[in-house]
Amino acid sequence: MPKQRTFSIIKPDATARSITGKINSKFEEQGLRVVAQKRLRMSRLQAREFYIIHKDRPFYEELVEYMVSGPVVVQVLEGENAVAKNREIMGATDPAKADAGTIRREFGENIERNSVHGSDSPENAEAEIRFFFSGTEIVG
Repeated sequence: MPKQRTFSIIKPDATARSITGKINSKFEEQGLRVVAQKRLRMSRLQAREFYIIHKDRPFYEELVEYMVSGPVVVQVLEGENAVAKNREIMGATDPAKADAGTIRREFGENIERNSVHGSDSPENAEAEIRFFFSGTEIVG
């Protein structure tokens, strides 16, 4: 199967606990390579635009506030079937329902502070990657 790229965010709850390396180890141990990465603090405008798909949902404002509450690590992961593989490694959105050994089960605090975001389709991965990275920043 050809290599694919996906987008990942290590969220503020995880960066605050200095577990970025532990999370990236999970990706790498299961065959995904980090080919672009930067630590940043999202502006309110960036968070609103990035999560615009949720603008009519009751949790939208809370999500925006959470994502601007501290630094995040945005990154591009590469590997075979990367979108599905990343979602498998992350686990279910609710850490209490995630399988043992997944990032969210091991590191997520609750359904809102679940440590990571990952693209849910190849099309969204492309759009999310373009939102944060130029082509020259991806060095895989």
